[in-house]
Amino acid sequence: MRVDYYHTGNSKDEWFSLDRVVLEPLPWPGNPTKAIDDSNLGNYLFEVREKDGGKLLYSRGFNTVFGEWKDTEEAQHANRTFSESLRFPRPDVAVDVSLKERGDNGFREVWKTVVDPDDKFVDTSRPSSPGRLLELQKMGDPATKVDLLVLGDGYTTEERGKFEADAKRFVETLFATSPFKEHRKDFNVWGLCPVADESGIPRPSTGIHRRSPLGTTYDTFDTERYILTTENRALRDVASYAPYEFIEILANGKTYGGGGIYNLYATVAIDNMWAGYVGVHEFGHHFAALADEYYTSDVAYLPGEKKEPWEPNVAALLDPANLKWKDLVEKGTPIPTPWDKDQFEAYEHDIQKQRHELRAQKKPESDMEELFRKEREKEDAMLGAQKYAGKVGAFEGANYQAKGYYRPEVNCIMFTRHQTFCAVCRRAIEKVVKMYAD
Repeated sequence: MRVDYYHTGNSKDEWFSLDRVVLEPLPWPGNPTKAIDDSNLGNYLFEVREKDGGKLLYSRGFNTVFGEWKDTEEAQHANRTFSESLRFPRPDVAVDVSLKERGDNGFREVWKTVVDPDDKFVDTSRPSSPGRLLELQKMGDPATKVDLLVLGDGYTTEERGKFEADAKRFVETLFATSPFKEHRKDFNVWGLCPVADESGIPRPSTGIHRRSPLGTTYDTFDTERYILTTENRALRDVASYAPYEFIEILANGKTYGGGGIYNLYATVAIDNMWAGYVGVHEFGHHFAALADEYYTSDVAYLPGEKKEPWEPNVAALLDPANLKWKDLVEKGTPIPTPWDKDQFEAYEHDIQKQRHELRAQKKPESDMEELFRKEREKEDAMLGAQKYAGKVGAFEGANYQAKGYYRPEVNCIMFTRHQTFCAVCRRAIEKVVKMYAD
């Protein structure tokens, strides 16, 4: 069962309104013994309780596009509306669906609606079929596995074979990366690709406008590399034809880009040379709520009040003696942990300057890919030579901020285009796997 609703507001205020209640065509794919979310992840949390008696039936934490947008400059002076959804097993009785938002003192309720599964207005119609469901990897009953859905956007009828090859390539890249590699047997992977009239997705900064089936687009929040979709209704209707808990959208494009939102979806421009890195990095956001650890690249978000982040891989270090990953820190490792921060920042600022020049001069994407290749080579050498390389500590510079936030290791796929997750990120990913798979 799915509750579609509208989330409206700005940087200070929010409103919610019901759109529709939908009964999706496939059985619930989740594990009935793991219906309650106690991970404390997400800026939002929803709970489903029996209307009579209040028994908790289901809960999940998640993030939203609105939650990211409200931290942008635009949200300081404008309102916007986003479509969002809450999915849960069809109840046998009427239930209260409560939406909660994280605050300084935990989660507080911001909206509630009643769902009666037998109500005549529950939409049981079937949306248009997106085409044949691909079984990219089946390891068992969906109820006992993590179910990942790979969607294609911007693929024409003639490019169906390309999508299948792209999806298989993404899957192999993901499961070549630890700890997904070690947990491959815990995942089912499905594929769907609705037909696009034109090849590719929109890129407004270069004057390219298209209507792709899932609505993915570059230039989200006026950040040229950020690919998201705000067409939630379209996305959910397509996805309803597969058993899924997580979604990866392959955007049929070559220009570097991607995005990832916890428990919503991740995206990647699949034809870019760096699609392997971007796809795994963004899936880390979506799957395990991993925060960005980098801080020298341009982002649309305005800095907020310094406080301890809830994300598992960044810390404000307000209490160094109680670092959230202190059990992984070897005795004798100083907290904060020293590293050649000034040298790194000087190099990265030069890279960002070159990056902007390449885009301004409309150089071919191969030039950008080569810049990133040289950057990763230099970063890996520089960071790999640090005294505490490969050890868990608290390295300043994370969460888009040069000062005041710390990451667990000097290098990680969430910090640079490095090829591996750090120990803290790996543990966070494994915790989520256990939330879904037996």
